[in-house]
Amino acid sequence: MTTILIQTHRPHVDAILGRYADAIGPDLAGYRNHVYRAITYAMHFLGQAPQHARLVETAFAYHDIGLWTDRELAYLEPSEAVALADNQAFGWGLDPESLRAAIHWHHKVFPYRGPHAEVVEACRKADWIDASMGLLRKGLPRAMVREVEAAFANEGFHATLLRLTKDYGGSMLVGGVRVTRGIVKW
Repeated sequence: MTTILIQTHRPHVDAILGRYADAIGPDLAGYRNHVYRAITYAMHFLGQAPQHARLVETAFAYHDIGLWTDRELAYLEPSEAVALADNQAFGWGLDPESLRAAIHWHHKVFPYRGPHAEVVEACRKADWIDASMGLLRKGLPRAMVREVEAAFANEGFHATLLRLTKDYGGSMLVGGVRVTRGIVKW
């Protein structure tokens, strides 16, 4: 079995999340670990290519952040807006279209084939692995997913998603419909 590189310290990610710690509140540990797991999977799919690391880290730090910054179940566009504004404000120099696409398409059900496909597709597969808690593995061995999950504990992240769905939607049914209509892309 091949191994997966697990980096437990990503200063750029932690700096971004630190700026939004008050908005994310007690959900921060769970979201941080979700971000770290997703980055780990995406970078594995990208062969650890260093030219993609900053974009992948940034995209995942922001990919769900609209849940907390805008308290919105249709959070893709709010998350994109925050990421793009910070990219410009902090002078990171990331290509805005690739950053936006990595966030916008991370819930796409079928493979992404548009611009910036290599990075977007790696991010899409990575998020599906983590969102499904390893039920979907996108070609990764179960043991590899378990290794990543062991390195970055869930910290209630998936329970948080269910709670926010109910809180923002008024009920699980209404929230579930709003989430599905707002974030799932075909």
